Amino acid sequence: MLNIPLMSDNIQKEDVNALISFLKETNRFTQGPKVREFEQVWSEWLGVKHSLFVNSGSSANYITMAVLRDLYGEGEVIVPPIAWSSDIASVFAAGHTPVFVDIEKKNLAMQEKEILSHITDKTRAVFLTHVLGFKGLSGPLLKALRERDIPLIEDVCESHGAMMDGQKCGTFGLASNFSFYYAHHMSTIEGGMICTNDDRFYQYCRLYRSHGMVRESTDENFKADIARQYPDLRPEFLFLVPGYNMRSTELNAVIGLNQIKRLDANNKRRAENFKLFFR
Repeated sequence: MLNIPLMSDNIQKEDVNALISFLKETNRFTQGPKVREFEQVWSEWLGVKHSLFVNSGSSANYITMAVLRDLYGEGEVIVPPIAWSSDIASVFAAGHTPVFVDIEKKNLAMQEKEILSHITDKTRAVFLTHVLGFKGLSGPLLKALRERDIPLIEDVCESHGAMMDGQKCGTFGLASNFSFYYAHHMSTIEGGMICTNDDRFYQYCRLYRSHGMVRESTDENFKADIARQYPDLRPEFLFLVPGYNMRSTELNAVIGLNQIKRLDANNKRRAENFKLFFR
């Protein structure tokens, strides 16, 4: 039996040196400008409008499912049997019902015909996992979901850089989740990212990340509208949604900013290593 470690050197000396230099230059370690910089750099790399850095890929799952409930209501979420436990746990936690669809052997993703056959008037989303670097989506499936007005949530936690028709996975649905756990394509030690092009979805994610505080929104019209609905409450201490704290830190963001510089090269090497197994 092969004894191959999950990962042994995903935090390199240059990452440690970048972190040491940062520690010497700043006294701000909680979520701040480095987190915002990392979010912007990640958005540009992926090709989305909004990215939100959180403390794990699992937290990204939980926030995404909670916001899906708030904006679309509780219902059924179509999920695969191959995914991380937090994918399914987050569905339960948000009050949704998971509906399991079996996978294809060729890419370990859900069978497309089965996805469509399981859609009902209770379906709130398809939560599709791109497994082990494979893309789990196709053009016909995406077209069918859009025609039926079913939101797609992409779990890209272990498939950073996977492509479909020249476009990165994680850019096709309502939202996508990434993980920067130490064994993945790049690491912030612990960390995750929620990505979306939907402004309203993004604003609600911001609230959920930080105790539900309305002041975390970057949309002044949204904040003013909420303040008008609750005139007896101080806007800076108005908690609109459940009080999670899923923020990350400046330290994790510094590592992420250094690691993303190597991501494309790492992906290329992973693809080359994958081909070796089939020789």
